Amino acid sequence: MSQAAKVLQLFKTLHRTRQQVFKNDARALEAARIKINEEFKSNKSEASPKKIEELLKIGSDVELLLRTSVIQGIHTDHNTLNPLSVHLDPALSLLWKE
Repeated sequence: MSQAAKVLQLFKTLHRTRQQVFKNDARALEAARIKINEEFKSNKSEASPKKIEELLKIGSDVELLLRTSVIQGIHTDHNTLNPLSVHLDPALSLLWKE
């Protein structure tokens, strides 16, 4: 796969992950959308294949971090949080080998 195709694939993957992780949180969705777009735009003119590979690695690491580490609660009043409904992806069990 060409580097350009890898960059586009990562861009799309980050946006899909953003939509899944921050579902029902308009502020977080918008902030993540802006950040992803800014980062890709700021590196748009990068020509070094080595630097592009490094940026792809960073982007992949960020996507994994978002997918596996973000937990959101629902604020209902000033003193409590609603119980969280946590969905653990079976693929994540590979991360916790004992």
